[in-house]
Amino acid sequence: MDFIKRNNVCIQGDGDAILLYAHGFGCSQAMWNRITPAFNHSHKQILFDYVGSGQSDLSAFNVERYSSLNGYAQDVIDICDTLNLHENVTFVGHSVSCSIGLIACLLRPQLFNQFILIGASPCFINFPPDYMGGFEREDLVDLLALMDQNYLGWANYLSPIVAGEQQNGAISGELSDSFCSTDPLVTKTFAKATFFADNRDEFARVHKPCLILQNSHDSLTPVSVGEYMHRQLKNSQLTIFDIAGHCAHMSHPALVIDAMKKNFCLQSDTR
Repeated sequence: MDFIKRNNVCIQGDGDAILLYAHGFGCSQAMWNRITPAFNHSHKQILFDYVGSGQSDLSAFNVERYSSLNGYAQDVIDICDTLNLHENVTFVGHSVSCSIGLIACLLRPQLFNQFILIGASPCFINFPPDYMGGFEREDLVDLLALMDQNYLGWANYLSPIVAGEQQNGAISGELSDSFCSTDPLVTKTFAKATFFADNRDEFARVHKPCLILQNSHDSLTPVSVGEYMHRQLKNSQLTIFDIAGHCAHMSHPALVIDAMKKNFCLQSDTR
């Protein structure tokens, strides 16, 4: 299979170091376009769409494979194998892709050297008193039921929550357009895999350097989740931005770029 076409893999930049970007649920590689210009002269940057998302090959979508985050992790490994990447990959993930990246790391530990985790959550469900992921299971069941009943209404409901915008709806509109452009079967399959996953054990088993970027007012991942991950990931740094929303790389890209450069020595060319 042509994995480059399957996942709409795009490569930009001319550096030796490698950044691999993985988008979140309902999104596409286009969501990274505010970040990538900062690293074009210092890094080779690899972007892709999960099967069923963005401009990927929809005919390659398989419900059984993509009902688990392991299927998406295999996408990551397939892409790296096709590009002959064997080590020293910096994985930049948003939301559920943070879990996907860490699963891929456990499957192929030598492939990755560090992780940048934006809006990560190992589990969105509350398991009191030890873990509060932000949602009761019944809330997530209702959210998926809304998707069945009114797909456009679901997209219009969820997108401003994810964007966290009060004054400017541009990012909310961009997310809503992305949600609505994705096949409903793909979206529901990815949603179930995302919101009902529990990858807390996987997070505890990863010892690669991790930079956790957490927003102080995120309706999907409370600060307590970022603090939990920081405790679980023994070789991690936690940076909390005093902003709202779940997509800092879209709403406040300068903060993300600065944190990436300061914490992980991802220096861009200043010529």
